[in-house]
Amino acid sequence: MIQVLIFLLLQQAEKVSAAWSVTFENPDICALRGSSVEFRCSYSYPDEESVRQTAWDKGKIQNGILERVRLSDLPSYNGRFEYQGDHAHNCSLVLRDLQEDDTGYYFFWFDTDKFGRRSKKSVYLSVTGLEASIRSDRVRLGDSVTLDCRTECQNTKIIWFKDGRPVAEPTFQAQITDTGNYSCAFEGIESSQSSPVALDVWYPPLNVSVDVNCSDPLLVGSSVTLTCRGSARPAAITYTWWYSSDVSNSSTELPVGSGQVLSISSVELTHTGTYVCQAENRVGQSRSAQLLLTVEEMVHPLIVLGIGIKVIILLVLPPILIWVWKCRSRSDAKNEENTSNDYENVIFG
Repeated sequence: MIQVLIFLLLQQAEKVSAAWSVTFENPDICALRGSSVEFRCSYSYPDEESVRQTAWDKGKIQNGILERVRLSDLPSYNGRFEYQGDHAHNCSLVLRDLQEDDTGYYFFWFDTDKFGRRSKKSVYLSVTGLEASIRSDRVRLGDSVTLDCRTECQNTKIIWFKDGRPVAEPTFQAQITDTGNYSCAFEGIESSQSSPVALDVWYPPLNVSVDVNCSDPLLVGSSVTLTCRGSARPAAITYTWWYSSDVSNSSTELPVGSGQVLSISSVELTHTGTYVCQAENRVGQSRSAQLLLTVEEMVHPLIVLGIGIKVIILLVLPPILIWVWKCRSRSDAKNEENTSNDYENVIFG
């Protein structure tokens, strides 16, 4: 009789045990420090029972024994957790502003009008930080760049941002526009990013050109200023000016100055020729295209006045001479007519 009773009790216990369960959608979660996380959870129980209370516990090691402590009894969780489940079958929980001390095991507990239940299984939460790094924070144009994001989380997809904008690939060939601040984040929680790390792309002087400031035309005795322009990182530290009097032969170039600005206070005819600026930084050097300066000889004002008078004379004198000639021709013709009339009626006897 006793054996039969024990058998019936065991059978009833198996039925009760099979009727209730707690299921965690993701029992192993890795989250970023400062972010929020949701433990998605569902539970079941016999239909004849009704749920009266629910709670979440955290497993804490005390005296070498894992004990379950209610989150509501832990001061560090005040205002940071919210039960989003119900008294039916949803037992989800949200934790906010995660701290590294939040790492650990979490258990669900519920109480019905007949029994108190607690989950045997748990959710393990690992809270970690993100550390962005670049294998070389200072690279040259065209070098290979690899972005590295260190975290204790496994099987999580990392995404990258440059100055707040998404980066397509963590490995690329350095371009000028790649200079900036990079940070990484977990996909899905992009709002929580690592501290930024800077990338500085160095390149030699590019688009080197010469600006010229002088009168037009450039006359003997006037001044001229040549300024070397270009883009470089780091900035150009050496400028060299080259001059050639032979426009068609650059091999005759001679150094005529240094510094970003070349000034000639009083130009001579011998300054006519081509000028080239060479800019150099720690990465390399580049040259500008040839700039041709043509110096013209200054003409004395009296000479200019004399030439002007001659031009005026040459322009005005011919019409005057023609007019005088025409007038004299008309006068001569008239005199001849009058003379012929005086002798018309003379009779010789």
